[in-house]
Amino acid sequence: MGKKQRLQSPSGMHDILPEDQKYFDKLYNVAENLATFYGFEKIETPIMEFTELYEKGTGLGTDIVEKQMFSLRTKGGDHLTLRPEFTPGIIRSFIQHGMMSLPQPVKLFSIGSVFRYESPQAGRFRQFRQIDFEVFGERSPAIDAQVIQAFYNLLSELKFKNLVIEVNSIGANCCRPYFKKVLTSHLRSHLNSLCLDCKRRARENPLRFLDCKEEKCQPIKAQAPQIIDHLCEECHNHFKETLEFLDELGLPYRLNPYLVRGLDYYTKTVFEIFADVVVQDKVLPLALVGGGRFDNLGKIVGGKDIPACGAAAGVERIVSGMKENKLRIVSESKKEVFLAQVGDLAKKKSLKLFEEFRQAKVPVAESLSKDSLKVQLARADRLNVRYALILGQKEALDKTVILRDMKNGTQDTIKIEKAVNEIKKRLKRKR
Repeated sequence: MGKKQRLQSPSGMHDILPEDQKYFDKLYNVAENLATFYGFEKIETPIMEFTELYEKGTGLGTDIVEKQMFSLRTKGGDHLTLRPEFTPGIIRSFIQHGMMSLPQPVKLFSIGSVFRYESPQAGRFRQFRQIDFEVFGERSPAIDAQVIQAFYNLLSELKFKNLVIEVNSIGANCCRPYFKKVLTSHLRSHLNSLCLDCKRRARENPLRFLDCKEEKCQPIKAQAPQIIDHLCEECHNHFKETLEFLDELGLPYRLNPYLVRGLDYYTKTVFEIFADVVVQDKVLPLALVGGGRFDNLGKIVGGKDIPACGAAAGVERIVSGMKENKLRIVSESKKEVFLAQVGDLAKKKSLKLFEEFRQAKVPVAESLSKDSLKVQLARADRLNVRYALILGQKEALDKTVILRDMKNGTQDTIKIEKAVNEIKKRLKRKR
């Protein structure tokens, strides 16, 4: 027999423990409120799709499809893949369910897990979560600006500092093919100096060279032609108007001519939003949101022309930043009342009283598994509740309960059937 392994989560996949849930809940709550304000409706797509959807949509030449997909073949012979991103699945659903017949634009958002086979390291997981906003059926650059604004506001409300939007245009089919020829010519003249990945990219997907982080490629990148100088009139005007909208909104942005994003379907506007985050005791700008326009994806996936724009935020990265920034989260369900009991009869009565408080929507803490009154009241102190209700054998027989004010130590004995109303009255007075 092999060596017995300890039970643990798979490499690159992690538990979200109770003490961290408040950060995730806060982030999701802010995201859903913003989605509602901007008119996005929630959609949930399957966690698995046919592999072909990502090969066609995300792109065969992308790192995601080439290296990072979790794929399987079913007993029936279907090739399926755990979603590595939301956008192809959402546009597949948009087409499948005839949403083109709805009033346009259609705004959709999703929150959930995505899966990529990456080497696990700090801040990178094989299962992680994203918040995804997508807008379909509108070509106006105002939509580009609104998607950027929504995610900028998300990070602002979570108290991230020094937010900066990096933005670029990568053109479209009308002007990008010519730029690819110009860039490929530049790369061929420096082929021997490129890293191994970029030698391959020079043949297969030259735009991905602009995203290379290898040190030896940086001098070649600095001398490379810039796509912004090769935009057609339509793409140039779209980008100019997008920047004018950002100026009007007062959003801080900088042009990054090397920003291309790692997915084949992007057209025209691409962007990332950076925030100052503490990483290993250093304050560094970290990309928390990325997205752009993808007017060609509908045609690639379903043969339909669907103008679209969207972006996704990395949940774990944002939560890590919230914790590093020591964001204070006030629990919305803070309990003001503790129910203590001593003895079997009191425990039975407490269960019924506890349910009465639930029906009255008054949050109550309890320790039904504990018998010691001292232990229970010590827990009430730790929870910093205002009132404790104490039920002993005598009170259970008399159908009464002791109501103790934990702040000043005073207490009264009241009828058990009046306990809920008395607590509600006192809590209302306290507010």
